Amino acid sequence: MSTSTTPSLVELIARADERGLAAAALACLDRCLPLLAPEATDQLRPLWLGVARGGAGWADRLAEARAAVEAARTAPADAEEAALVRRMLDAAPGAWAREPLREWADTCSLAALELHHRLCAAPSPGLAEVLDRCRTGGPQGAGPLADGELRRQTRVLEILADGAAGGLRRALDLSAEGRRVLQAVLSRRARTA
Repeated sequence: MSTSTTPSLVELIARADERGLAAAALACLDRCLPLLAPEATDQLRPLWLGVARGGAGWADRLAEARAAVEAARTAPADAEEAALVRRMLDAAPGAWAREPLREWADTCSLAALELHHRLCAAPSPGLAEVLDRCRTGGPQGAGPLADGELRRQTRVLEILADGAAGGLRRALDLSAEGRRVLQAVLSRRARTA
């Protein structure tokens, strides 16, 4: 019987440095932002810049991003989903330090997986079981959207752990890809409502 040596999402978060944690959390928030502010596009750019600069001016960039998201926010189609995204943004720490950033990455990871599970049209196990499976050992029937979100979260952490040049750009590209997927799902849901 073979066992996987691939680290779980929980393990990748535990190993990540400040930059990896902040980028992982921010990527989750970025992908889910359309649920809070459907027309939002560049509102999180100040935070991405803060990650690129290793936390320089982080508190100011966080305040700027929060104000930009608030200005772009519209009446959400689903208040519960919007509240989860709002919680992700509200949980962002003002300090660039490993432990608060780890807590933020964990909060955003769980919230993003929950949101993608909720948007899955396919039947799947209960939410608690899905989140546990996704974060500790693989999707195993979480549904196509949650599975895709898990892959993106894992890939962002792996890319940034490598420390290769262009890693943050690749993480941002993965986030944009996930945001497009979520926007397509929301558009389809609006047409059938």
